[in-house]
Amino acid sequence: MPRKPRFFLPDVPTHVVQRGNNRDPIFFEESDYHSYLEWLEAGVTKYHCKVYAYVLMTNHMHLLVSSSDKGGISCLMQYVGRYYVPYINHTYGRSGTLWEGRFKCSLIQEDMYFLSCMRYIELNPLRTAMVENIRDYRWSSYLCNAYGKKNRLISSHSLYLALGKDEKERRKAYRDLFKQHKEDVTNKIRAAWQTGTPLGNDRFKEKIEKTLKQKVGYASRGRPSKRARPLNGERIDRAIAV
Repeated sequence: MPRKPRFFLPDVPTHVVQRGNNRDPIFFEESDYHSYLEWLEAGVTKYHCKVYAYVLMTNHMHLLVSSSDKGGISCLMQYVGRYYVPYINHTYGRSGTLWEGRFKCSLIQEDMYFLSCMRYIELNPLRTAMVENIRDYRWSSYLCNAYGKKNRLISSHSLYLALGKDEKERRKAYRDLFKQHKEDVTNKIRAAWQTGTPLGNDRFKEKIEKTLKQKVGYASRGRPSKRARPLNGERIDRAIAV
């Protein structure tokens, strides 16, 4: 069966997810997270990408990224893997693949889902019950976007900048986004990256199809979560890899 095509467009934000093989860990020690981020930063510069949000979890990672080059995101992920996989294999005396097949991705309609996707990504440590407060998780972009901690990897999208007239107002408005939780939006984001389907309305998908001259398909809706409650820094519905 042929692989489902992945869709990329220059300067259109893309949600990228990569898991460990058999959902095994891809990060073991603190040095691994640092090493991954160093190669990611180098790749972002080399392939003219911008990263707006990220999270590194024990057995998977998420990026919200764009590139001025249609092939830039694929090149970025290949570049990081080219260095990170041998590093892990050498460091821990292992061999073979580290990833669970190809990375998954979904184009994001900015005006409808961009900020929701940032929130979805940065909430992962809370969603998986790794921390009680997302401020306590070090390996994500949350502290940069919500509190202004310096992070050379992160670029500010125009929609993020529009949240406030200055940095203080902007960060406060961004933190307020995390007090909201719409389970239907979470399900749509998850279904989109799992199926490789662009996340947006029909007009957005039609525009992509016209530009790429190919069908993009539709994401399955998935099973609704049994638990959902407002977010104010405490734990929410538990998941393994989202």
